[in-house]
Amino acid sequence: MRGIILKRVLDLCLGSIALLLFSPLMLLCAILVKCSDGGKVIYSQERVGQFGHIFRVYKFRTMRSNAEQNGVQWAEDDDPRILRFCRWMRVSHVDELPQLINVLFGSMSLVGPRPERTEIYMGLDINNCFPIAQRLDAKPGITGLAQIWNGYDTTLRSFKRKLRLDLLYIRRYHSCLDIWIIVHTVRKFWDHQAR
Repeated sequence: MRGIILKRVLDLCLGSIALLLFSPLMLLCAILVKCSDGGKVIYSQERVGQFGHIFRVYKFRTMRSNAEQNGVQWAEDDDPRILRFCRWMRVSHVDELPQLINVLFGSMSLVGPRPERTEIYMGLDINNCFPIAQRLDAKPGITGLAQIWNGYDTTLRSFKRKLRLDLLYIRRYHSCLDIWIIVHTVRKFWDHQAR
């Protein structure tokens, strides 16, 4: 119980500081998205959160408005759906900064397993192969152990590796581990594997 309270305090303090520090960058991102095609700046998706709770996660929109008109798609290398001035946001992961709002509202934490899209979580037949439901024991995070060591999961093998890291995080959770992960997340700000 004490660990949960400490984690929430850490989320509120560091999340508020990050929101203040990054607000000029977030304003720049909003302007670039708006100038790219005039559409909405913020994009939201349903994600599966702690204990299976469905919530909306917020991101800067970096793809065309009709990017998924043919259904849910994984992002590709040099994805043609990405807006002209917005590729750097994906590579640097600054498109994820609006999720600081999710952290302050309590649907996410700074650190934890990344929340899966509902379509992917419900649509893939991976629940029978992997103990994916155990990931839902923890509040989802903007960053996590799997994000700094695994990168994107595009195959079942990389998904299994991500799951193993997420479960390790949940079993070994400590506030010092969260701080260690946050520090190591900084090097992911220019991730050449980002799509």
